Amino acid sequence: MTREELQRLIDIIVAEMAVATGRPRTLCACHSVVDDCCPDRLRGVLDAGATRVGVLAAGGAPAGVASMIDHTLLKPDATRADIEALCREAAQFKFATVCVNPTWVATAAKLLAGSGVGVCSVVGFPLGATTPDVKGYETQRAIFDGAREIDMVINIGALKSGDLRLVERDIESVTGPCRACGALSKVIIEAALLTDDEKVTACTLAKAAGADYVKTSTGFASGGATAADVALMRRVVGAEMGIKAAGGVRDLEGLKAMVAAGATRVGASAGVKIVQESRGQKPAVGASGTY
Repeated sequence: MTREELQRLIDIIVAEMAVATGRPRTLCACHSVVDDCCPDRLRGVLDAGATRVGVLAAGGAPAGVASMIDHTLLKPDATRADIEALCREAAQFKFATVCVNPTWVATAAKLLAGSGVGVCSVVGFPLGATTPDVKGYETQRAIFDGAREIDMVINIGALKSGDLRLVERDIESVTGPCRACGALSKVIIEAALLTDDEKVTACTLAKAAGADYVKTSTGFASGGATAADVALMRRVVGAEMGIKAAGGVRDLEGLKAMVAAGATRVGASAGVKIVQESRGQKPAVGASGTY
């Protein structure tokens, strides 16, 4: 990292801190407490077992365990029948979204129309090693096909090389089209491959680029989400952004640990199992495999 790049990073952090500390705080009408801490807004996360809460970028907490989960199937050998089963489960359990590869977005959007469940797609997945213009087009195409949330993988090699300008352009190639189309953007930093300093840098650049979330992992690298990484990411981005924990969250206890650390969304192929556990039910077999 050059001196100029380091100074730019410092300037971004200082600016974000100034905005955070200067933001007016309002009281909710129902409980006369700071709006972000309103018990009604936080009840869903507290019911899930949270002991610490990071407020969702869009405001408020999800209504329950299912609405925190992106029901995920990103296996390369997933078939149309698998995607159809995934969507049936999502509609039944009312997950936040289904998260699928771009080739399945149009199919999922059609199957979930009117269900209240969104469609999330991935961009530059799983390596992040495509160019910004390609990621921009991939984002626009996924939105055109019906995606309302985009999970993009940063250029990990550029970050580790200290090329912060390229990483910033890379992220903005996705956050720009998302803002223009009213879609949410999530930036996957692939935490298992980064040092703590690199995680801080990645989260800071994602926030500066206007991303709605930062996300821990693709689930395809050497490691997935950890509570320590989620907590570090929350400290960096503050309360204004969402944090998505993904990779290795396989049961209700795992989800609770991520929420306690500051996660506001969880990506999991075991979503059905997690919801069944939260209801005291015996886990069954779902579209993503045997739980």
